[in-house]
Amino acid sequence: MSRHLRTSSKGKKVSSTWLLINSAFLALYTALAGFFIYKMYAHHFLAFRNINHIVAGILIAIFVFSVVLIILKKAKFFTTFTLVLFTLFTSAGLYFVQSTVQVAEKLNKTASYSEIEMSVVVPAGSDIQDISQLGQLQAPVNNDSENIQALLSDLKVQKNLDLVPEPVDSYQHAYENLLSGGTQGMVLNSAYSSLLELSDADYASKIRTLYTYKITKEVKPSVSENKKDEHTNPNVVNIYISGIDTYGNISTVSRSDVNIIMTVNMDTHKVMLTTTPRDAYVQIPDGGANQFDKLTHAGIYGVETSMKTLENLYDINIDYYARINFTSFMQLIDVLGGVEVYNDQAFVSRVGGYEFPQGPITLNSQQALGFVRERYSLQGGDADRGRNQQKVISAIINKLASVDSITNFSTIINSLQNSVQTNMPLESMMRLANTQLASGSSFTVVSQDVTGTGSTGQLPSYAMPSAALYMMSLDETSISAAKQAIRNTMEGN
Repeated sequence: MSRHLRTSSKGKKVSSTWLLINSAFLALYTALAGFFIYKMYAHHFLAFRNINHIVAGILIAIFVFSVVLIILKKAKFFTTFTLVLFTLFTSAGLYFVQSTVQVAEKLNKTASYSEIEMSVVVPAGSDIQDISQLGQLQAPVNNDSENIQALLSDLKVQKNLDLVPEPVDSYQHAYENLLSGGTQGMVLNSAYSSLLELSDADYASKIRTLYTYKITKEVKPSVSENKKDEHTNPNVVNIYISGIDTYGNISTVSRSDVNIIMTVNMDTHKVMLTTTPRDAYVQIPDGGANQFDKLTHAGIYGVETSMKTLENLYDINIDYYARINFTSFMQLIDVLGGVEVYNDQAFVSRVGGYEFPQGPITLNSQQALGFVRERYSLQGGDADRGRNQQKVISAIINKLASVDSITNFSTIINSLQNSVQTNMPLESMMRLANTQLASGSSFTVVSQDVTGTGSTGQLPSYAMPSAALYMMSLDETSISAAKQAIRNTMEGN
């Protein structure tokens, strides 16, 4: 009798232990599953083919099933196994959702502001060691007044200095005067550094910085007065892709060497990539004072100015932009296992010295960087480089749109957040992603580029008025054809 009581007591103790264990797992599962379901619906994840409803139904059914088994004290081991399994499942799902949300927020956050470094510089061999010793200063106060005034105001606060620059018409003229002894110092906007390199590749070694002030501005895309298209189909978007090559923060203002309008029609699964040459001679609004200049120079006034320039050129709305640092973005190709493109002409790249034969070629990240940067070895120069950039971007798009990319999800999003910024909100990203997953179809990616006639020193530059720069006068017939092709893609033709 005593042994029977001890056995019964031991059985009850074991049963109570399993009850506590399963209750604890149930509480953990309930919290994670509830949070996952909330996040899934709040951010429109898996919102295609009723997958989100099916997943939510399964998770709720597991909860109810486990509660019943725990109350009835049945299938203790099976209950534990089920709760552990689905706790791991919901944890993975929650990580997936939360990681995507955080990356999207970071991409949006860096796109919400831009950074410019304003400096006071002197010749590298100058005897002036401190800005308080500076008696003469030049700056293009009429062309870049807002940024220059911000620098002077900071100098007043930090150094109690009231510097009044002598006006010149460009940073280039100020730099030339600095080297010739026409001024002791000059103000320099970091966005113009790459322009000065065009006329003097060693300019950075010839100046010395006395004072630097970083300006952070909120990016507010301008509304173009000339836009004619007001499309309302949420499955049709125009995205401006700005390719830059800058070190440091991706929000740093710089020239845009790659200018592509990506027109996406999710209803027809067609993508049109329209490339405008960086040397295209176009009218630049805002900081460009509606003067004609190279398209790449629009970037020094901010990404919003580049967008507005292209909106005016093609008479369209550009819904969003993505600014890509090509050096780091190309690393994504290794994560995707390389990309294959068709090379129209054999050449050797200056970057990396890679040999690219004519025909289908497979590229890793370093090869792709050499492939998209090269223009001097190509018959069509910058126009051919633009086509090669389109090919690589097309290959990346199709790889990212494939189911296989989900297995590398974590690595992919980490690569993107370090090389891309965009003002496209997560809601829009998910709408496009869900539409793609619902269809299961691959994209048809077609490309076009506008053409023109190039010349050196024949057309004036607003940003660099005394430089003899290469410019391309765009052919009006080519522009008209590009406009129509964009519109056809948007309308599903």
